[in-house]
Amino acid sequence: MIGFGPSGVAGLTRRAALGIGATLGLTLLAPWSAQAAEPIKVGLVTALSGQSARAGEALTRGLTIAIDEINAKGGILGRQVELVRRDDEANPAKGVIAVRELVQREKVAVLFGGLDTPVALAIVPFTNGAKVPFIDPWAAGTNITHNGANPNYAFRVSAMDDSVDKAMVKYAMKTYGAKKPGLILVNNPWGESNEHGLRAALKEVGIEPAGVEKFEGNDVDVVPQLTRLKDAGADALLLVGNVGPSAQVVKSLDRMGWEPPIVSHWGPAGGRFTELAGPSAKKVIFVQTYSFFGKLSPVGERVMSALKAKYSDIKGPADITPAVGVANAYDAMHLAALAIQKAGSTKGEAIREALYQIDRYDGLIKTYEKPFSPESHDALGVDDYIWTRFEGDHIMPVVSN
Repeated sequence: MIGFGPSGVAGLTRRAALGIGATLGLTLLAPWSAQAAEPIKVGLVTALSGQSARAGEALTRGLTIAIDEINAKGGILGRQVELVRRDDEANPAKGVIAVRELVQREKVAVLFGGLDTPVALAIVPFTNGAKVPFIDPWAAGTNITHNGANPNYAFRVSAMDDSVDKAMVKYAMKTYGAKKPGLILVNNPWGESNEHGLRAALKEVGIEPAGVEKFEGNDVDVVPQLTRLKDAGADALLLVGNVGPSAQVVKSLDRMGWEPPIVSHWGPAGGRFTELAGPSAKKVIFVQTYSFFGKLSPVGERVMSALKAKYSDIKGPADITPAVGVANAYDAMHLAALAIQKAGSTKGEAIREALYQIDRYDGLIKTYEKPFSPESHDALGVDDYIWTRFEGDHIMPVVSN
């Protein structure tokens, strides 16, 4: 039998106490350390397959380049940022399922997405209910951010239909002296949104449209509608339609031998517009939020270098397609990071309030001065767009006279 004297017992007691204290300290420290090491997750719900996959990849790349920059500087609140993506397949119902998973299972602090307006509109009620900031870097539907909710968790760093419509009217008047433009619009909810916006923009400047004509997404002949606009005295066309139908408008104009100025929403910018529309594709002037062609700002040079270094398929500006996806997502991520840092928290309510408190951010698209307020959840406005046209297969800025 081993005996212990008083000193031995005391020593054992002290050692045991120290051991228990150390174990307890490690037990208490372990969750704290794990929490400190946990990344801040941000989610992206977009089309990662199908016809819009290229745009979804552009959003991914813009977010990724911004996250790389943020993490290289120590992350946010001392934590690294991690991007978690889900494919919505351009389907509203699948978009909601994806968002639910990102919010409830992945616990994302901020959600990005909404490539398609119908998907974004389906997402908004859920994110408002879950109190998770939703920042849309693409879809232009006005009522994504103007959704009537209070509090409203939907924000946007992209074009907005009502704002684009004002810019289209302003450009047509200033550049072409348009006094009686004709509206030629795709017959779907996007066309309806822009009809409302264009009518309001024209009324604001005291102009009546020559007429409003609609075409279906699968139409191959738009000559009858265009003929009515021509006979009504249209001196310019304001076009809203995606790649295929917009190309049919251009081809129908060619068959008519009519060459009015064409000012378009950004529908023609993606896909195979030059192939489908033919040589006259270059006649369409359309809106964008950014271009990597021409002289770049210091931020633009930095992002261009980062894209070339990270993605082997990018050799120059022509390979960044669509550029607006990269640029919008890049700026949206940095604005979200500033808000989380200001909030000192990853709680949705705190981040939402902090978005209103951002004073200035020198971004890729522009320098943002108080980009968000309770009255405006859109960081880009009518004066923030650039005008472009196709030169070959490249989208090039239009040089102002």
